[in-house]
Amino acid sequence: MFNKYLEFIKNNKLKSIIIFIGLFIIYEYLSLPNNSIILLRTKNPTTTALMEIRKDEAEKSYKKFVKRNKWIPLKNVSVYLKNAIIVAEDGTFYRHEGVDWYEIEESIEAYVERDKPLRGASTITQQLAKNLYLSPSKNPLRKIKEWIITIRIEKLLSKKRILELYVNLIEWGNGIYGAEEASRIYFGKSASQLTREEAIRLAAAIPNPLRMNPHSTSKGYIRRVARLTQKMERAEY
Repeated sequence: MFNKYLEFIKNNKLKSIIIFIGLFIIYEYLSLPNNSIILLRTKNPTTTALMEIRKDEAEKSYKKFVKRNKWIPLKNVSVYLKNAIIVAEDGTFYRHEGVDWYEIEESIEAYVERDKPLRGASTITQQLAKNLYLSPSKNPLRKIKEWIITIRIEKLLSKKRILELYVNLIEWGNGIYGAEEASRIYFGKSASQLTREEAIRLAAAIPNPLRMNPHSTSKGYIRRVARLTQKMERAEY
């Protein structure tokens, strides 16, 4: 009897949270302006929410913040780097609509039942949404906003443009943003000239760019490079 009572509470708690999340999504979706995203079709951003956060963090620590970012058209980016990024970060990039709904369902259940932070497979579009407009916070409402913005981005921008924005704005070290700047700093060449191995090493650093870089010798990074190399081979890149 007691177990049934607990199950009833758990199920109703889950339903209540799902209803709340649903209403929050509807509110945020209707109130979020399209204009800023539509502008991204033709305008290259000069800054992002993440860049501003890094700048504020540096100022609070009395450190100098120098933003280094050089734009490069997607067509000029090495095909090795484009493929390595997709394999490393989002293998279904060209097939999904921005978010992995199965992963979100699993995330909500884990949040309700085990009090784990809301997560969700961070697709390339989700990462772009977070970098452009939000923060790295684990706050559940922040994560929901990320999902909403992601859906908007997918509806308003092409996959090609999404990838171009991502490649040019992603963080690759302290003050280093975008593939072109990262390629020049770490390898002394343009992102258009990257070799397969250099591209893999750059892509492998994406999850933790402030601790890992393409010249890192840490065991964790070396293992990640090896795994990504194997994935590239299996994907026939």
